[in-house]
Formats: sequence, C-alpha cells, structure tokens
Amino acid sequence: MSVKEPAQNAPGKDTSGKEVPATAGNFLRNIVESDLAQGKYASRHWSGRPGDAAQHAAGPLDPARIRTRFPPEPNGYLHIGHAKSICLNFGIARDFGGTCHLRFDDTNPEKESQEYVNSIIESVRWLGFDWQFGGDTNLYSASGYFEWMYRCAAALIEHGHAYVDSQSADDIRMHRGTLTEPGKNSPFRDRGIAENRDLFTRMKNGEFADGTHVLRAKIDMASPNINLRDPIIYRIRHAHHHKTGDTWCIYPMYTYAHPIEDALENITHSICTLEFEDQRAFYDWLLGKLADAGFFARPLPQQYEFARLNLSYVVLSKRKLIQLVEEKHVDGWDDPRLPTLAGARRRGFTPEGFRNFAVRIGVSKSDSWIDMSILEDCMREHLNAEAERRIGVLDPVKLIVDNYPEGQTEACEAPNHPLKPELGKRELLMSREVWIERDDFMEVPSKGYFRLFPGNRARLRYAFIVECTGCDKDENGNVIAVHCTYLPDSRSGSPGADQYKVKGNVHWVSVQDAYSCEVRLYDRLFSVPNPGAGDRDFLLDLNPNAKKVVRAQLEPSLRKASPETRFQFERHGYFVADRVDSKSGAPIFNRTVTLRDSWAKGK
Repeated sequence: MSVKEPAQNAPGKDTSGKEVPATAGNFLRNIVESDLAQGKYASRHWSGRPGDAAQHAAGPLDPARIRTRFPPEPNGYLHIGHAKSICLNFGIARDFGGTCHLRFDDTNPEKESQEYVNSIIESVRWLGFDWQFGGDTNLYSASGYFEWMYRCAAALIEHGHAYVDSQSADDIRMHRGTLTEPGKNSPFRDRGIAENRDLFTRMKNGEFADGTHVLRAKIDMASPNINLRDPIIYRIRHAHHHKTGDTWCIYPMYTYAHPIEDALENITHSICTLEFEDQRAFYDWLLGKLADAGFFARPLPQQYEFARLNLSYVVLSKRKLIQLVEEKHVDGWDDPRLPTLAGARRRGFTPEGFRNFAVRIGVSKSDSWIDMSILEDCMREHLNAEAERRIGVLDPVKLIVDNYPEGQTEACEAPNHPLKPELGKRELLMSREVWIERDDFMEVPSKGYFRLFPGNRARLRYAFIVECTGCDKDENGNVIAVHCTYLPDSRSGSPGADQYKVKGNVHWVSVQDAYSCEVRLYDRLFSVPNPGAGDRDFLLDLNPNAKKVVRAQLEPSLRKASPETRFQFERHGYFVADRVDSKSGAPIFNRTVTLRDSWAKGK
C-alpha cells in the first residue's frame, strides 16, 4: 500500500497527532494483535495466487502477517461510507505488516459494468492505497473463481450438503418460516446425490430456464437463524457477464461466494458491516464443510463485523443515489454535492482528510450517527495546513481610489501561506480601480461594522489604508461603485504603516488584471440531518441552496491553477480548481468547505 503513515495510529490520536475522543476505539486492532501474538496464522502458506489447500501448501510461508480485503460489487460508484471501510481494511493490513486485497464481487451480471470497476479502482488509489505486496498484485474478481465455486458446490452435493430445489421462488419463500416459526422442508430436499449431481450439471450446461431450479445448502429448516434454513447458493441467470461473457448461466449467491473467495485468497480477517452478522454462521458452516472435504486448510478465515458509517445530512442508499442521478436532481455521479467519492474529489475533499476522519470516528459494534461537521472539520484541518492562500472576490463591486494616479500600478506582497514562510510570497498588483466584496461597503453602517462607509478608514489587505468618500448608484438605487482616497505613506510593511490604527480589513484584486471566473458555492445536499426520516419523501429535504453559481474576480495566478489544486480564498473558505471552462480555457472553482462550521447553530 502506498500510504506511508506511522504504524502507530495509536488509540487516542489521528494521523495528524490530534487527540481523538475516548469513544473512538478500534476493537478490530485488538483482535489482530491477539491473533498475531498467538501465532494463529503463522503456519499458513501462500502460492502467490489464490487457490485451494493443495495449491497453497506447495508454496512458501505466507509473507503477509495478515490479509484483509475490500470487496465492492461493481454496480455503482463508491461513496463516503465506503471510505471508512477502505481506510479500515487497508489501514489495518498496512499497520500490521500485511496486505489488503481489492476484490470485485461481480457475481450479479445484470447490474455490473466495467465503468464501475474503473471508478472503484480510481477511488481506492485516490484515497492513497494500493494492493501491491511483495511481487504480488492482489487485484481479484469473484468471476475469476467461478470454476472453483462450481467445484465447491459439486463437492457439497457429493457429501450430502446441497441439493437442487425445483420449487418456485414463491414456494421457497413461503416455506422458509418466520422468526418465531420454523421452516418446512422442500419436497425436493431428499433427492439422491446422483440426481442432484445430474441436475446441477444440466443447470450449468444451460438446459433450464431462469427460475426453474436453484441449488440450496442442506442445513436445518428449523434453525432459529433464518440464514441457516437451507439458503440458496446458486441460481440460473441467462445473462451476459461483463468479464466472462456467456460462459456461465448459473451464478453463485453473494453469501456463498464471499467465504469461498476469502479462503481462496488466504484472507485472515474478513471485515464486514453489521448487516452481515447473522450470515457469519453460514460463513463458518460453509468453510468448515469445505475444509472437511479437503478444499481449504485450517485455520480458516474469520468474519468480523463493525458498524457502518451513518452520516448526517446525506443519503448513502444506492437506490436513492441512483434516483438523484437519474431524475437529474444532481449533475451526474461526480456532482460535488453527492456523497460519492468521485463527487467528494471534485468538491475538493482530500484523501488525508478522509483518512483522519476514519481514525477519529473509530470502529464500533454499535450503530451511531456521525455529524457531517466532523468530516468537514477533518477537511478544514488538512486544508488549513496545506492549501496556499489566494484572494477571490465573490460578489464584486468596484472601488475607485480617486487620488491614485491614473495608469500607475505597484506590486504589493502577500504570503502564500502564513504558517509556511518557505513557500514565499506572491505579488498583488495595486491600481486605481480594484474589486472588493459588495458587503465590504455600507452606506449606513450597522453597529460594530468596521469596513468601508463614508468617512471611515480601513486597510486594503497587504496594501494601503483608504478612507471612504461615498458611492455611485444606478437608477434603481443599487451601488455600482465605491469611492475612496488612499494614504500614500500607509503601505503594509512600510515604516509609516504603524502610525495608522484601523479595525477593518478589505480584500481586493485589481480590476486591471483580475481573472473573471465562474465559482460554484457548494453546500450540503440536504437541509435536515436525517433526510426522509419517518417515511417522508427524502427529495422534499433537498437543500435549495446546495449549489450557487457566481461570477467572481480572482487573483490572476489562479487562471493557471492545475485541476484539483486547492486554495484557501481568504475570508471565504477552501476552494478547488475544477474542470476548465470551455469558453475561457481557465479553471472553474468549487467551494469545498467554509472557513468555519456555518451549520453549528443552524442556518
């Protein structure tokens, strides 16, 4: 993995060294530490590629102390919730001298595509992780194991642990039972091994239509755990697969495929979210039966569950995200308002911010809600430390310095980063006309207002002190220009600057060389913490102010900003260079987050 951070992401601190609340623990690290101390997996062998017990036994001892995996289904774009799982699985493997596999669980051909595969690979790499370990590239697909899975199913049949069921889907569902009533055996449950073997072979050969037969594990229809009531492990699907084409017309169920994939890949700690907790019994049953049959060696992979990320002000349901995209409530999967990682990247969120967020919120077995402000704060912290400063005037009005000579300009210096003098300074060109923020002038000031109003002095940041003399208005009474005079001996950094005391600071850029640019002010997509709560239509909770487009005046250097370069626009927040404007050939900027949490006391 490519991220080089201290292995001691110790409980109590995030990767920047900031103290983490005591509640942010990680019980999974304790499990891994205990397993390693006991040498639980020290005798495992690894053949250099996924395989069964015999194949691995022929290889050397596994050089990876542990193996984890991140196994997304390629049926959509990854979202912020996946970032927690990515950081957890790759981070634990990194910190304990192991490796994390990236595996595509592509067992559902009707919903998967190469587009999603490519986007997932890009997102994991963007977060700072990879799947190289030693000479191995641990990038795998469930579809690459279809032959293994078929052989495992055939072995279950031969040992009397699986049978072909010819009931309809409705009958299977009806006979499954409830949480308080046991299920009923299928009339086909006692088919002989030879008949089951023949039917399963013919299913594979494409002799039957979809839904005609399924293969079920033979466990216990009276089990209190419904997941052990003869779960379906194979179904017929005459569908084209994006990787295997039309080779297969039977496909394994995820709950069957997942443990086999883990065992083939020598996974030690199979980390899942809590909704799979009830499936762990089947996970253990299946691998135990296959180990008894000689397919896999003990110790077998073990499944552990943690609470998924529940984040306020977003929806992470794939169905709802698809609805937002398809009904055009947003501008595609990478819309900066969406909680997809592609959208977060365009928004200007940083991989480092996500990794610190994952450490700060910790790992728990209990569901809880994390406020969006925590994620935003993690982004602010990283951006404050790393983003160079620039000036952007988002709601510009012209300021005319009446006593400044016509045609004269002079360079004023501003630090690129106040905490990093090694980054040097940049020049701001002072001229007779500059752009200022419209709210930096008030004709009749409110109490406590210290910027420009008639008769008041304020400093043009990094330049001169000016005294406001009045304004020009249009026929509707709107201010179209502000007038002032400047004090020539008050230039910032000059000996005379300290003789003047003013309270107001005004940000500005020269009209002569400012860069006129489209700036998109993004905010939270939803206006309430839990969109759609209480069966409410979640679309009714969309924030109408989640995107605002303005025409701003920026420092000229920003015209050449490379995509994904992030800056702090002084006074306004953190912004990122997005795609290039087709007309100007210069980048559009997106606001990532404001300087402070504007939601803390409500809007």
